[in-house]
Amino acid sequence: MLCHFIRVIAVSSILLLIVACSTTQKTTTTSTQKVTGSVMKEFRAAWIATVANINWPSKPGLSTEEQKKEAIDLLDFLQKHHFNAAILQVRPQCDALYKSDLEPWSYYLTGKQGQAPSPYYDPLEFWVEEAHNRGIELHVWLNPYRAHHKDGKEISDYSIVKKRPELALYLKEGYWWLDPAQKGTQDHSTAVVMDLVDRYDIDGVHFDDYFYPYPSYNLGADFPDSVGWNAYVQSGGKLSRGDWRREAVNVFIENLYKKIKVAKPHVKFGLSPFGIWRPGYPESVSGFDQYEQLYADAKLWLNKGWIDYFTPQLYWPINRQNASFPVLLGWWESENTKKRHLWPGMSVGRDTSVKSVNETLNQIMITRGMVPESKGAVHWSISSVTKNASLAKALLESTYRNDAIVPPSPWLDNKAPEAPKVTTAKNEKLTINWTHSDEKDVFRWVVYYKYGNSWSHTILNRNDRSFSLSNSIEANKTTVPLKQIAVTAIDRTGNESSRTEITL
Repeated sequence: MLCHFIRVIAVSSILLLIVACSTTQKTTTTSTQKVTGSVMKEFRAAWIATVANINWPSKPGLSTEEQKKEAIDLLDFLQKHHFNAAILQVRPQCDALYKSDLEPWSYYLTGKQGQAPSPYYDPLEFWVEEAHNRGIELHVWLNPYRAHHKDGKEISDYSIVKKRPELALYLKEGYWWLDPAQKGTQDHSTAVVMDLVDRYDIDGVHFDDYFYPYPSYNLGADFPDSVGWNAYVQSGGKLSRGDWRREAVNVFIENLYKKIKVAKPHVKFGLSPFGIWRPGYPESVSGFDQYEQLYADAKLWLNKGWIDYFTPQLYWPINRQNASFPVLLGWWESENTKKRHLWPGMSVGRDTSVKSVNETLNQIMITRGMVPESKGAVHWSISSVTKNASLAKALLESTYRNDAIVPPSPWLDNKAPEAPKVTTAKNEKLTINWTHSDEKDVFRWVVYYKYGNSWSHTILNRNDRSFSLSNSIEANKTTVPLKQIAVTAIDRTGNESSRTEITL
């Protein structure tokens, strides 16, 4: 550490000697915990749905340039409004909004299942690059079992419904669903996820609430898996039918989590189940029973730590007696025995009324208070913000006024990156430049600056290497000089380096 300290001083001194109009400075490396003005850590995400062209692209068959423009507009909006994550649906119905050898190109992308974009590009590759350039994590959202959506037009010869008919079951409302209890289903969906993890520089893998289908999808009739169930019983299986179904999903979730960690430990696995585990948990709660009807034991997955972030869909207002946002959030937090990230899903209204806007702002503040060690929220969907000018303005003026970085995940990586090497040049403004010994390990940078006795900061993105500041500012009719600056590096899992500080 002493040698590193001396080396930083020496390098900085040599560079400063050759910079015109430079000033005498002292460079130090300081823990980020010992200096006031630390950057806020909060997960701020929005779902971007592609099924039925809910969010992107706006309709099937747009040109490549039109698709790219719509994507850029959404990412620019997220950046401007200080979001730091996008959860993009890339597999709405056993199809792909990316280049895949396992499943066909999505109808929702090109208007014809199996048809690639023209001129050709890989949408996911484009989204990842553009998101990262803006300091935004890109999480891929997949539906693990939905084989065909009722609004997905014709079932092509490329569809798994025709290629693997032994796995796909028809539901009376017009959906097709993979049978979760079949090994072929588990193997195929696992292969699809791992293909994404291996080939793309994604930050997370995300499932929502669709495990076994909602009963309405089969018009209230039981899920039609009698063939698999009878085979299980005849082979000597002892579980009840409900437990057998839940066990199939449990095995899939646990196995997939472990595989992701082997392949790329920094890639987060997130789950967004229905917001109520079971009626009566806690006592005041009533409503839909996902455990009994979706066969999703979400509490078990959280208890076991088979996820990195947990996003229950708490789509109810604060004062809903039978499904209150803070009551449910508190219950899920009590089940968070492995201390994973608990970032609730929010969707409290589409209208632009003051009441609706305030509900969202209040829920964000409640989350910060109840889960202060890892703040965050996920908004359903991005359109509820982009198409609601009142909410967008309120977020930017209040809860999301300042930028934030994604909270660290110490169970994935608790090693902070090296501190950057920093030099400055003082002319009309102070120009700060920095380099790093392992730039691939850095996702964002933070520049801290102290005018008088007050620290402030600006969060920058991976390609930035310089920042300029005024040598003084006016405050209360007084000229306040810039006294000190510092720069830190943030890695892919949210760890912040020590500060490289320069006293001016």
